Amino acid sequence: MLKCFVVAFAVLLPIGAAAQAPPPSAVDLSGIDVKAFIDKLPKDRISDLPIRVADVGGYKVGVYGVFRPKAVPGGAIRHQTSVTEIYYMLEGSGTLVTGGTLVDERSTGVSPNTRRPNFGGSRIEGGVTRKVVPGDVIIIPGNLPHWWSALDTDIRYLIYRPDPEGLQPVR
Repeated sequence: MLKCFVVAFAVLLPIGAAAQAPPPSAVDLSGIDVKAFIDKLPKDRISDLPIRVADVGGYKVGVYGVFRPKAVPGGAIRHQTSVTEIYYMLEGSGTLVTGGTLVDERSTGVSPNTRRPNFGGSRIEGGVTRKVVPGDVIIIPGNLPHWWSALDTDIRYLIYRPDPEGLQPVR
């Protein structure tokens, strides 16, 4: 009987300890810091770099700053991952296409953000097209093709990447 109690206690002790573990700390990013980060990004190419990636207890969340010059709109892309991207437009405007099918799909290597395969294409057929302006929020599930088909100006935006697989390195 005592042996059963000891075994049960040994099994249940870690569960109780885990339940009492404090939650992770909050992460703060000021608007001034976000603007300064994006201002420092290269202006001659598409830049999508992590401002901060935090372990939030069982998964990670990344906040990325993006600068996309009008002169370099980029091709259509599909990230082979469960990581969702949430765009929050800060400056500029353009036309974003999501869903549908990548035309001329090909491997473009591995994403530095998630370490999963990326696929590119010349454009998207059959997707949803929308005009995007400052203040807009777009949620793009993992593995969904997306493409800035036209930019009216240079654009600046944030991408929030909730990461249930913990693929993003903490920064």
